[in-house]
Amino acid sequence: MAPRPTDTDDRIRQAGLEPDHVRQLAHATLAEDLQWGPDVTTEATIAVDAATTATVVARETGVLAGIPIAAAVIEAAQSRPDEVRVEVLLGDGDRVRPGDAILRLTGPTRTLLTAERSLLNLLCHLSGVASATDRWVQAVEGTRARIRDTRKTLPGLRILQKYAVRCGGGVNHRMGLGDAALIKDNHVAAAGSLGAAFAAVRAAAPDVPVEVECDTLAQVAEALAIGAEEILLDNMSPDAMREAVRLAADRPGVRLEASGGLTLPDAAAVAATGVDFISVGALTHSTTVLDLGLDM
Repeated sequence: MAPRPTDTDDRIRQAGLEPDHVRQLAHATLAEDLQWGPDVTTEATIAVDAATTATVVARETGVLAGIPIAAAVIEAAQSRPDEVRVEVLLGDGDRVRPGDAILRLTGPTRTLLTAERSLLNLLCHLSGVASATDRWVQAVEGTRARIRDTRKTLPGLRILQKYAVRCGGGVNHRMGLGDAALIKDNHVAAAGSLGAAFAAVRAAAPDVPVEVECDTLAQVAEALAIGAEEILLDNMSPDAMREAVRLAADRPGVRLEASGGLTLPDAAAVAATGVDFISVGALTHSTTVLDLGLDM
């Protein structure tokens, strides 16, 4: 028998995520914490029939992401359906300040304490991704540039991390290796030339968007000549990016993406060159968590 839908399932779908995927991750996260046995501290100190209300509270300023995932963790920790009442006080994409209440959870104390770390690990991490993205988005405000993520994600968390980027106001690059093509230097070397690599991808996957990585302005000119739809400007200076934008100006529909070791202080100068996207791998591979706590 299939599990009955819940309010949490609805929230997950509204976020553009799949309930089955989120619930599998919630169960796996709890199982990781419990693989050496039950929560011995909680079981030793908390009566079986004890109940309480706990609130997830912000400790610092940031942007939220992962509220439906946190609710899924709580539901995965329950011994019976609906034993914990989940009140959502703030939603994904909302800004928080220290002291803001985010979630209110009422139910068995043992359940809440057993789920606490798994819940916070996911919620703090995803909110950290959203908060970092938001800082980049604010830094390029007033320009055409949009902040983009990469495939430099933590194994098993890509879909959720990319969701968190959207919560922070960023946009997603390709989700994997099959929904878009990115021709890099190793592909060019293997194919023999940029033109040969581009033609091969076009022949094999005619309906897939194709982006070409370029290190020099000469490569940008070549990519434009062969019909590239997107061009990744890898480790170029702002002056070189500005010239690349000029070269592409008479090619409607061609989009340029700045990439390669960019930091937040670089954002405004890079955006001012006129590029369409700024890709930031650090949003997902090395972001700092947003400090949130569970107070009983």
